[in-house]
Formats: sequence, structure tokens, C-alpha cells
Amino acid sequence: NEEVVRIIAAQLAEIGDQFDREIKARVVNDLVQHFLNENLPGEEITRRMSEAVEGLAQAIPSDMEREKAMLVLAMVLTKKIVNRMPSLLHRVLSTSLNYISQQFHNYIVRLVSAVSS
Repeated sequence: NEEVVRIIAAQLAEIGDQFDREIKARVVNDLVQHFLNENLPGEEITRRMSEAVEGLAQAIPSDMEREKAMLVLAMVLTKKIVNRMPSLLHRVLSTSLNYISQQFHNYIVRLVSAVSS
């Protein structure tokens, strides 16, 4: 349902704008270096992204749903990495989608179901 997607996107974008200002350049630069290392397997880069998201998630407000915050953090990190190094678009997007589908598939299904109801 297109309207459901718009509602969810608006909510996530609002949270993302807040996180965008809070993510330090060092975190982004460290991830860029991992993505630039072509000898690093995809699983290792996914693990590094997961560690970055989990580290950033420690600072999320206690009143915010943790899974939602982590999903948004992953998306904001993806955006920041690609903005910093556009040539990494394919590798970053592929890794991020893999990470999100592994970690947040059930949450996304629940989120869509809740908004659809």
C-alpha cells in the first residue's frame, strides 16, 4: 500500500534527520575505509556496519523504539558513506540491504502491518 509506505517513510525520515546531525565523521570515515578495502569479504563489512550501528544505538533515547532507531541508523550511515564516497554506491547499498534484511526483516513486516491496520 503506497500510503502505508509514505507514512513509514515520513516517520523514519524525521528520526533520520535527528541522527544525521549526531553521527560523528570518524564513524563514517572508518566505515568508508572498510568499504574501500576490496580484499575485505562482504560478511566482514556487514559485521563492521553492524558494530557501528550497535555502537551508535547506545546513545539513542530510552523512549525510542530500539529496532526502529537501529534501522534508521543503518540507513543514515548508508547515506553518509555514499555522500562521502559516491564511487562506493554499489558496494555500500548492497551491504546495507543485506544487513537490513538480516537484522530487521521481521521488524519491517511488523511496522508495515501496524501502519496498515
